[in-house]
Amino acid sequence: MIQDARILIVDDESQIRRLLRVALTRSGYSCVEARDSRELLNALAIDKPDLVLLDLGLPDRDGLELIPLIKKAGSAKIVVVTAREQTQEKVAALDLGADDYVTKPFDTDELLARVRAALRQKASNELERSWLRCGGVEIDLERRSIRRDGAEIHLTPKEYGILAELAAAPGRVITHRHLLVAVWGPGQADRSEYLRVAMRSLRQKLELEPSRPVLLINEPGVGYRLRVD
Repeated sequence: MIQDARILIVDDESQIRRLLRVALTRSGYSCVEARDSRELLNALAIDKPDLVLLDLGLPDRDGLELIPLIKKAGSAKIVVVTAREQTQEKVAALDLGADDYVTKPFDTDELLARVRAALRQKASNELERSWLRCGGVEIDLERRSIRRDGAEIHLTPKEYGILAELAAAPGRVITHRHLLVAVWGPGQADRSEYLRVAMRSLRQKLELEPSRPVLLINEPGVGYRLRVD
């Protein structure tokens, strides 16, 4: 599915659409284009894309408003590609359901790597996998079993809760707020120190070099992602 995926490019700038279309087509993807929210919604219904590259600065509607509509319309992954660099914009997009966030100007190779990661996640979700490998760490969500190099690792309920949220969407950035609400509850959504302490302990148990993590990756000011094989 990854190789023949259909990608919807949503941007009001024709040069950006052309740049993305050429790069994606050369990588083996089929492309559909939309200039505004009306064309986007039509393409979702007719073309049923596997992934949407979404600009937030559309002429007729703010892109943030469209993220929930895209999620509701199907299983397409969403990679935001926008000139908005503010952290609050990134957090808002991810909290609304975007799978990744890339700012303009972007490196084409990096963007293609983000697209591949999102499509791999989609394929994994469709297989309903509950088992993941991250380096030497094996995560079995169905059995609530965590092993590193074959040895069982004991996690506290909070540590397991964090890992389970990250493992449910491998490769995707999960915001600080989402993790705090999911693991500690809505009343603790602003207690970022809880998350920092638990994440530090989780890295001590899972990372070979906790000070140089390669599995539990920090996105400064935004959240964390789990890097899987």
